[in-house]
Amino acid sequence: MEKRAFEPGNYVTTFTGQAGVVVSPGRFRAAQDRLKEGRRPGRYFAPGCCHNPDYRIQIPVVFEDGTYDVMRAMNIRPAKDLAEDRIRRIQLALEVLDDTR
Repeated sequence: MEKRAFEPGNYVTTFTGQAGVVVSPGRFRAAQDRLKEGRRPGRYFAPGCCHNPDYRIQIPVVFEDGTYDVMRAMNIRPAKDLAEDRIRRIQLALEVLDDTR
């Protein structure tokens, strides 16, 4: 098994302080269909790069504002002691991906 920099379910923050959660390949596909791409600084944007993120360099993240991006691993950090209200907002964004209506 390959070593990954981040695993699905890990909470992360960007260098600008935005919080999010690393998502699984299935949730990433759902995010592409249902959420807007955030286009935030530090995202991975090479053409055709992000259809199959590798979790070492290309990390798919859903953010608390309800957007997603494939972030460069060097531009995110594990979130330690993330506030409960921020975690709740992230969970609300994930519920949109799980909603099959």
